[in-house]
Amino acid sequence: MINWRVILSISRTHLLTRIKQTAIAALGVTFGIGTFIILVSFMTGLNGLLDGLILDRTPHVHIYNEIKPSEKQPVDLYEKIKNSFTKVRSIKPKLTQRKIHNALPLMDQLNNDSRVKGAIPQLQAQMFYISGSIELGGNLVGIDVLEEVRLFNFGQYVVKGSPEALDNLDNGILIGAGVAKKMSLDVGNTVQISTVRGDLFPLKIVGIYQSGLAELDNVQSFANLKTTQRILGEPRNYFTDINVKLHDIEDAVPMAKQIEKQFDLTAVDIKTANAQFETGTSIRNLITYAVSITLLIVAGFGIYNILNMLIYEKMNDIAILKATGFSGRDVKYIFISQAILIGLVGGILGLLIGYGISVVIDNLPFETEALPTIKTFPVNYNPGYYIIGITFAMVSTFLAGYLPARKAQKIDPVEIIRGQ
Repeated sequence: MINWRVILSISRTHLLTRIKQTAIAALGVTFGIGTFIILVSFMTGLNGLLDGLILDRTPHVHIYNEIKPSEKQPVDLYEKIKNSFTKVRSIKPKLTQRKIHNALPLMDQLNNDSRVKGAIPQLQAQMFYISGSIELGGNLVGIDVLEEVRLFNFGQYVVKGSPEALDNLDNGILIGAGVAKKMSLDVGNTVQISTVRGDLFPLKIVGIYQSGLAELDNVQSFANLKTTQRILGEPRNYFTDINVKLHDIEDAVPMAKQIEKQFDLTAVDIKTANAQFETGTSIRNLITYAVSITLLIVAGFGIYNILNMLIYEKMNDIAILKATGFSGRDVKYIFISQAILIGLVGGILGLLIGYGISVVIDNLPFETEALPTIKTFPVNYNPGYYIIGITFAMVSTFLAGYLPARKAQKIDPVEIIRGQ
């Protein structure tokens, strides 16, 4: 029967008598695990930030009425040339409205679907911003403000003012940061909106919106639905888009196909709309994990080399242990327990150092005009990374100690003593 108390006591004595080698081995684990925690926490936090910039404002399913040329042209209905080869030049899109027909019943059906977290309308219109002698082209988007805040974190991108003010004011506008800068406008000022028909509407700026994407912030502004419908002279059921947020993003593809088939509308799922972005995210994550695992493996080899040298230095001790009645298995357990103790101490220190430096990084100021709502560097404190770190520390040190321990198990004490 193994006497673990004696084995652990001998292991501790070996480690303390060679404190320098023990400290170097533990520090190898500490820096390997600490660097892993810092790197993976920062990189996944950064990836999460980039994903959020795109995915927070992207609906899982975007529904709109795409205006296309008619599939059947009038010439196709002419019976006399039915079996002939025909070629039609300069095909024009069919005359129809951009609005979604029966939008209200469609939204009711979507909101009653258990897969749907929320379905909200939008009304997009091309406009001109006029302030004094400055005139800029752009887009005005009519939104259900409170639902946009609930489903798409709209409020996080309002850098001045508040989205609630837009909901409460019939002639209010949240103007894009790029537009505001170009036209020297601020909250409380008035900007005139001109439709493509030439109608002018003065709107009060109740906030400034900044998405972090300059091409949008230079042209896009927001008003509530009623205001936008009034500017366009359209009824309350006039919507050009419906944005759907789902409980599970994996339902986006089948739902988009179902909507297109059932309602004869164009429905774009989030995976199709952001295919290139998802590929970039996958590659960044792959690089992060590859570098992190490499750091852990290098630390494991360092531990193996140190323990291997430790066994050669302890040849006399091994011979004495075996001569006094310890079996080869006992000797093997002594060196394995040393490795595990080094891994445990070094791993815990690595987690503490990794967490501490992650907290420091998380509090470093990070301010840029492209990301106005981000004030510090992003860090991901996922407990799973800490579990992976301590698990790898224990497994790698066990394996690093097991191979030298097997060598120690097979040492013949007679040969060592004779050599002395």
